[in-house]
Amino acid sequence: MAATDRLAKPARRATAAPALLFGTLALATLPTSAAAVSPFDIRFESEKPGIQTTTATFNTGGVMTFDSLATGKNQSFTTDFGTGGIITGKYKGVDIYNADQYGGAGGTGKYAATFTNAGYTLDLASTAKGGVNYFGYWLSALDWGNSVTFYTKGKAFFTFNPQDVRDALDKTGNAASYFGNPNAGFRGQNRGEPYVFVNFFLDTGSFDRIVFAENPLRGGYESDNHTVGNFKTKGTGTQVVVSEVPEPAIWATLTMGFVMVGAARRRPLSTAA
Repeated sequence: MAATDRLAKPARRATAAPALLFGTLALATLPTSAAAVSPFDIRFESEKPGIQTTTATFNTGGVMTFDSLATGKNQSFTTDFGTGGIITGKYKGVDIYNADQYGGAGGTGKYAATFTNAGYTLDLASTAKGGVNYFGYWLSALDWGNSVTFYTKGKAFFTFNPQDVRDALDKTGNAASYFGNPNAGFRGQNRGEPYVFVNFFLDTGSFDRIVFAENPLRGGYESDNHTVGNFKTKGTGTQVVVSEVPEPAIWATLTMGFVMVGAARRRPLSTAA
């Protein structure tokens, strides 16, 4: 896919102030969840900037790298994440790009992206005890237009606010070291946005669908190393404090508003290309 086919990613905040202001005002007037407590324990890999895989361990788990796929838009495909069929996932409507300044773990291979409010979906099924209760990904070129929503049995139960990751990075004291692509060949490019691996641990229950969506006025939603499983330990990441946000259905409406305005031992992860 030619680089000219991509949307430019504008500098954060400075060029997006009107839409961000709209979002702030809307959040102030819309009802929030009663408990305002995330069902997930969310952590980012903080051992050092540039980490692009999880430190969690799994009873069953695997990784989708997208590297074996052809580049192109609006693709649908099925993967078992290298688990031998224990976990299966069906992606629908995802764009695949070659590694560039915006994504591609390790600076090579391919990565997933979307530029639309509809985004793309990942439907999950598992034959393992406990189902799928973990998702993690290398969230590259993070911007406030990125949105990820989790479902179980057709019902959305959590939408993540990307600003919470930004706030967590600010508290590290070395937030600047997470900004810009960390990989050889693209190192230091796109310095206005952070690159970080984010983990979602669901302590109770499981989920079977994830929707990745983007405010198209902002740019693109790029990610790689999609990791799913039933987790054993949570690794060594740093917790992300979740702010009060609207329920998932309200978040979807708010996004449209943005557009209108503008085993007993550690088991290694399997990998699917």
